[in-house]
This record gives sequence, structure tokens and C-alpha cells, in this order.
Amino acid sequence: MNERLSISKKIAHIGIAVRSIQEVLPFYTEVLGLQVVRQETMEKEGVLVAFLPIGECFLELMEPLDKHSPVFNYIEKHGEGLHHVALEVEQLHQQIKIWERSNVPLLNKYPRKGAWGKHVAFIHPVAAHGVLFEFCERQANRDGHV
Repeated sequence: MNERLSISKKIAHIGIAVRSIQEVLPFYTEVLGLQVVRQETMEKEGVLVAFLPIGECFLELMEPLDKHSPVFNYIEKHGEGLHHVALEVEQLHQQIKIWERSNVPLLNKYPRKGAWGKHVAFIHPVAAHGVLFEFCERQANRDGHV
């Protein structure tokens, strides 16, 4: 029997790798009419991120900070564009354990701190036929809302 937790059906964000947020931002703001609601430097991951809400999720623009960034390497290999799809989940740590027992290839065996301070983990793209999935732990904000 294949054990699993209930995975959320909500897309948290769609990650888009770009060489320069400043250079691509006019397309997202002027053509698509979106607004940046948060920018964050993720030193550990080597990226600057910008979040633009669209519907119930976000577009996450990711700019590499230097040549050591995994996003820099991704852009060099694949070019700018879709990088990953992030799904919102509950009980991320328990879900990772279930995936491990089921031999799902993981990039993270433990949740790590991501943007907005959320715990995140990635499944290796080979598990999803070439799609990189990030899982973000659903967390309540200060008002108790998610």
C-alpha cells in the first residue's frame, strides 16, 4: 500500500529564472499588470527573489546573485524561464519521510528555510519526469490566516 499525506491542491508559486529582475519587471508590471509585493535576498541560495501575486498564488522571479548560484547554472544550461512549481503542503517533515520510504528521489531530506521564512523541500525532477517541484509548508501568519 502506498502511504501518503494529503497534498494541498494549492499552487503556492511558480518560480521563473531570470538574469535580471529589473530588466524583466516591465513585462510583468506593464504588460501583465502585476505588482511586486515582496523582494528578498536569499544569500544561502544565491538568489534575489521578487514575488508578484496572481490569483491565489504568486509568480516568483529569481535572479542569481553570482556564478555559484544554482539559478545561474540553470539559466546557463536551459536559458531563462520556468524553473519550478511550488505546492503548498501541511506536515512537510512527515511527507518527506513518506517519500523517503517510498524511494522518491529528493533534493532535500529535511525541510529548509525558504522565502517568506517558510519551510521548503524539493523533489528531484527525475521523479516528476523533468519537472522540479518545491513543497512549501503552509503556515499561519500573525493574524492566524494562511
